Amino acid sequence: MSRTFLAALAIGAVLGFGWAARAADETVATVGDKKITRAQLEDEVRAKLIEIENQRYDALREGLDGMVAQELLKREAAARGTTAEALTAEEIDKKTPEPSDQDIQKVYEENKSQLGGQTLEQVKPRIVQYLKGQKQEERRTAFIEELKKKYPTTVSLKPPVVNVAAAGRPERGGKNASVTIIEFSDYQCPFCQRAEDVVEKVMSTYGDKVRLVYRNYPLPFHPRARPASEAAACANAQGKFWEYHSKLFHGDGLEAEKLKTYADQVGLDRKKFDECLEKKPFTAEIDKDVKDGEKAGVTGTPAFFINGRMLSGAQPFEKFKEVIDDELASSKKSS
Repeated sequence: MSRTFLAALAIGAVLGFGWAARAADETVATVGDKKITRAQLEDEVRAKLIEIENQRYDALREGLDGMVAQELLKREAAARGTTAEALTAEEIDKKTPEPSDQDIQKVYEENKSQLGGQTLEQVKPRIVQYLKGQKQEERRTAFIEELKKKYPTTVSLKPPVVNVAAAGRPERGGKNASVTIIEFSDYQCPFCQRAEDVVEKVMSTYGDKVRLVYRNYPLPFHPRARPASEAAACANAQGKFWEYHSKLFHGDGLEAEKLKTYADQVGLDRKKFDECLEKKPFTAEIDKDVKDGEKAGVTGTPAFFINGRMLSGAQPFEKFKEVIDDELASSKKSS
């Protein structure tokens, strides 16, 4: 088999495209004597195909979860001699706690700058409705999980998985963890900065159960992102990557002098650091991160691959938890 055919076959296997292997060498266009094959076309738009397949899986999983929940509620209602609606009211609606004043105040403070000067009393009904909806969904999820234990339930729908290498990049967490998160990020990206708090919560919650690998993806329209990536690589050469990484995301700027100030703050050898910044020995390494990210379907930052399952954008902790818990459960079953 040709290498082009094998590449297309691999893409089809990962993404679940049934036609990929069958038609990899099919000619889809000609320009003069130049033929464009389906495999070449798929490679050209691979990032978009991965995005579409992820969206397809999300839609299927959401629908499947709804069908499973509906069947579980139906079975439990029959066992109790009631209806699914009455069961929902009894086990979910009545058991959903009212939001506390502390929770209401917290939401108000976190969103105060976007409320146009409205007082807490003015927006309180909306905040209560929002929080109650959240708590109701949490209670529903918990009850469905209880029912899954009573009525054995298996879900065999598999998510799309993209093979992304750690490539020897900086990592933290458990070296032998069953869950690996590979992050592609940009130090000048505000969404990446926001995601850092979620990443920290993930690591503190799961500890050695998770391994985090950081790979650079400086966007071309962020002029300070690449110098920051180069500086972080120089810090890594002195064994201080994560300390420096934190300064880049939580410091007060990415100007050239700031990069050097952060080096002093984390205790780097300034002479070596300055020489490293000037010579840029890690340019090829950063270029490879970007290229590998593009091949994996990264179109913006941040992008996370949890055991190959893609999470794109600054997602909430709950989204990470959902995927990580699923992967941990799968790992436990397989062992």
